[in-house]
Amino acid sequence: MFENKNTDSTSISTLGEFGLIEHITKHFEITKNSTIKGVGDDSAVLDYKDKNTLVTTDILVEGVNFDLSYMPLKHLGYKSVMMSLSDIYAMNGTANQILVTIAISNRFPLEAVEELYSGIQLACEKYSIDMVGGDTSSSNKGLIISITAIGEVEKGEQIYRSGAKQGDLLVVTGDLGAAYLGLQVLEREKQVFQVNPQSQPDLEKYSYLVERHLKPEARKDISKLLKDMGVKPTSMIDISDGLSSEIIHLGRQSGVGCSVYEDKLPLDPQVISTCEEFELNSTTIALSGGDDFELLFTVSQDDFDKIKGNPHISVIGHMTDKSNGYNLITRADQSIPLTAQGWDATLKKEKE
Repeated sequence: MFENKNTDSTSISTLGEFGLIEHITKHFEITKNSTIKGVGDDSAVLDYKDKNTLVTTDILVEGVNFDLSYMPLKHLGYKSVMMSLSDIYAMNGTANQILVTIAISNRFPLEAVEELYSGIQLACEKYSIDMVGGDTSSSNKGLIISITAIGEVEKGEQIYRSGAKQGDLLVVTGDLGAAYLGLQVLEREKQVFQVNPQSQPDLEKYSYLVERHLKPEARKDISKLLKDMGVKPTSMIDISDGLSSEIIHLGRQSGVGCSVYEDKLPLDPQVISTCEEFELNSTTIALSGGDDFELLFTVSQDDFDKIKGNPHISVIGHMTDKSNGYNLITRADQSIPLTAQGWDATLKKEKE
């Protein structure tokens, strides 16, 4: 976990926009050969030669995508980068640069912005990313963060959502549902604190869940893992809005259906025990919880022997004829239609 050690407050107005940009970017180092010019000019200059360029962007809005009552600013900076990097890795690409745009209200002192950017900087260092620009603005709606990630992929090696074929195996990395449950734990503790401000939460037994929500890790490792196994997915997507939503995205764009097996869903023991405590169905949480930032992909059945038994990935189903739709096969061998119940930021709630 990160720790905020800042105690003093400095008004951002003492620096001005350009002074703020210089102040918060001065510790970022350029490490990529493809970065010709970073922060400090009208535009970044990048050189990708004969590779395909990947570009993606994400936005986070206070009160919709995050709650600063329990989301430390350093964690928020780190997580905002992970969201965009995950999209690059879902294309089988390598992420190289990011641009960071923030809009902040006058309730945030300079030290708060420094804390936010320290998380961004840590993400850049850990994932070998250059921060090459962005923008800053004032806001009357709290804090807004937008991250644009830029990457590269060898021509012909990019993986789209639209390549799955009938009979392909459906595979997921890591485990599911922990980030959503971490959010539920933090929301519960927030409510307890509002009733009794003297109470101190004990989150030790939820440590994995809380970390998965506050400080997720994008799956940079999966592209190399699959390449080393001699496997190229036929389609791929990252799991940000919930497993069921992403399965339906893959199926619709590929023109196929899907059968997912309940007993194959990978669940961490903390997910199972916390679902029991909260009286939640662990399968529902695995299917509908968001922010896992794992990768969901399909591979040919011919590759099964190459991937079976690997601890980093789980085969959870297979693609079917489009007419079969998208279905969960329960432990009782019943077929239940899947629905897209993941996070919808425009509604600021879980779909019922």
